[in-house]
Amino acid sequence: MSEHVTKNADSEEKLLPFTAKVNIVPTDAPMKWIKLGLKDMKAAPAVSLSYGLALTLLSYALAYAFWSFGTLGLYLGMASGFLLIGPVLAIGLYSFSNQLEQGRSPVFGYCMKEGSGHLKDMLIFSFILLVVFLLWARSATAIHIFFPENAEYEIVDLALFLGIGTAIGAVFSTIVFTTSAFSLPMIMDRKTDAITAVVTSVNAVLQNKKTMFIWALMIVSFVIAGFATLFIGFIFILPLIGHATWHAYRDVVDASEWPENEKY
Repeated sequence: MSEHVTKNADSEEKLLPFTAKVNIVPTDAPMKWIKLGLKDMKAAPAVSLSYGLALTLLSYALAYAFWSFGTLGLYLGMASGFLLIGPVLAIGLYSFSNQLEQGRSPVFGYCMKEGSGHLKDMLIFSFILLVVFLLWARSATAIHIFFPENAEYEIVDLALFLGIGTAIGAVFSTIVFTTSAFSLPMIMDRKTDAITAVVTSVNAVLQNKKTMFIWALMIVSFVIAGFATLFIGFIFILPLIGHATWHAYRDVVDASEWPENEKY
């Protein structure tokens, strides 16, 4: 595959193999993505909220499974791991937004047909994220040894436990966010392979560091809000993030050099 030209913020040309062109977007772009995501939800509320409800029920099932193990470490792992597997769970929402762009009324079955040509790449990428999620869950169990056993532990002791857990979770989340921010929407949209999509996603994040940092903080804030409402907020939050992510991809990545997936 030929090399594609990408321009950074200083308008200097960089040649990166196997990557689509990347647009430099302003730091307030995430707010625009959220507004467009809300617009998609208003256009297809039944489909979006039904998807959100299904993912929320899955969240309850995961929470119950982790809580049954009786360890705080696993529960914290589930909370952080939610950020890791979220992009895969949102594939259907990317498809719904894509259907709305085409002037269609979104339907659940269409997203399966739309991505069938790249099912292999999606499954490979999903499997990798699942492995990362399981590794983080195992890491969360391991760092539980730092939890102070003494009933009279001090704040400093608890801070060490939370600090180590947060640092490890941040590493996993950063890697996955960088590789999945735009890769799955690109796979859904274009006839491309997983490697090209991942490299494009990494390049797009690196070329828009400040904007993507703000976007990541917004996603984390939404997820925290969802947990704070005992998952009920996820019925609305998850579709919003999914739709907004599709518009983020459209805004940042120019994948026009790759043919579109077949439209059904």
